Amino acid sequence: MKRIPLLTGSRIAVAEAPEDAVILRPPAPGEAVADVEAAVRDALRFPLAGEPLEALASRGARATVVVEPPALPIPGSARDPRQAAVAATLDELERIGVRGEDQTLLVAGGLARRAGREEHKLLVSPELARRFRGRVEVHDAASEGLVELGSQSGRPLRVHRALVRTDLVVSVTAAESVLHGGPAALLGAADPGTIRAAGAESLLETGGSAGWESALALERALSARVPLMGVSLALAHPRLAGSLSGWPYDAESVERIASSPLRPLFSALPAPLRAHVLRSLRCDLGVTGVFGGPPSAAHAEALLRAIEARSAVLDGRLDAIVIGIPGTTPHLPRERPNPLLAAALGLGLALRLWRDAFPLVDGGTVVLVHGFDRHFSHPTQQPYRAFFASGRMGWQPERLAAAEAAAASDERALKAYREGRACHPLLPFADWAGCGPALRRAGDVLVAGCRDGVAARQLGFIATRGLRAALHMVEGRVGPSARVGYLLSPPYFPLRVSESSQNRTGQCTRP
Repeated sequence: MKRIPLLTGSRIAVAEAPEDAVILRPPAPGEAVADVEAAVRDALRFPLAGEPLEALASRGARATVVVEPPALPIPGSARDPRQAAVAATLDELERIGVRGEDQTLLVAGGLARRAGREEHKLLVSPELARRFRGRVEVHDAASEGLVELGSQSGRPLRVHRALVRTDLVVSVTAAESVLHGGPAALLGAADPGTIRAAGAESLLETGGSAGWESALALERALSARVPLMGVSLALAHPRLAGSLSGWPYDAESVERIASSPLRPLFSALPAPLRAHVLRSLRCDLGVTGVFGGPPSAAHAEALLRAIEARSAVLDGRLDAIVIGIPGTTPHLPRERPNPLLAAALGLGLALRLWRDAFPLVDGGTVVLVHGFDRHFSHPTQQPYRAFFASGRMGWQPERLAAAEAAAASDERALKAYREGRACHPLLPFADWAGCGPALRRAGDVLVAGCRDGVAARQLGFIATRGLRAALHMVEGRVGPSARVGYLLSPPYFPLRVSESSQNRTGQCTRP
């Protein structure tokens, strides 16, 4: 039997799997760019397409630099390379004649809680924060001052005024998915309806992604009014230090963690202390490539580079997949996840990072290893409490639509969002919609170790007492020859699914 550690909440659970189990493990981080700031300067001066930055901005012009909160990847790093990229972009603007006081940093956070002082520390380095003389604008999706750029499919496209009341727009992002980075940063500075409609079947394929189409429509409409350029970074996988060094890339580290005598002692610690220990582990992020040009072109090239460096190849689809859900959220600030956010990590993020084919057979089983406690961090997650309250009578489409319409007009919830105390009331519905592609392809969703069966049933999932019971249910449905994959995460990584052969050696290979 194989012993497989799975991070669930702030605990590390160990699953005992047969020898032919498929271990889904990402490749180790490769060689990183040594000087990110120099690479950004080169990308701005020698873009993949279009004019260089110097040809787009005139001396004395105003410039808006669009950034996203670094919610991805998970885990993040206090020394995020995007900080160096932002600093290099602002310095390059000043070099070509755009004064510091004429620069605006626009934080495009979409429907997540509006960035506050703590989130600003993640966006720029302390040195840049001290010397920056421009303005910082945090996007308010509920603002009545959004500017209409055009329409798509009969829906108006409205964006933050800083995108149009300027002489130049530069986006500085990391290529994490088709909905994170590049032109999607413009979606993060749009109106709630546009953001809410931005879905995707796969986060790594533009086909079937309404969000990518909306992002391209915004890019075209904006570039018709002001010069527009983008810088996209291809990030390497996070590298953890300390007791989790080598996780999950190194097979020896995985075995070391599974057999460590300290693991039961760590699990016996109080939950806040365990979470503090995990947050205190140093995490390093590298960059494998930097690209400049129109946001969509730079982003597409960076995303392909990131997929190539970070993905693993799965030979043949699985009958079931086991995903450990860590004690964090897919949005900033990092908090203890409620059941919907736990589902969004497993179904809306991990199971949408695929190319070529969905990793499960049609009707395959998903096992989420998490307690599913109905805990809502106050006040940030109060809209999620309202989401669960509105679904007590079931999630028929008409009930869900009525609940969403009521949430969109909830003035109290909108006020909390505008003040930066809570997320936008539509975010829970967007997160639930993000789970839709996986739910439409999969069969049952089992919650192993569930401590709140009501919450699981309310989302249409099946609560089980532990992982062993969940795997017995999988075996009872598929048979003893069920092909089960164990996803070692975080970090979450791309899966390139090949159906040319059925490899039962129990490993997931690099491309």
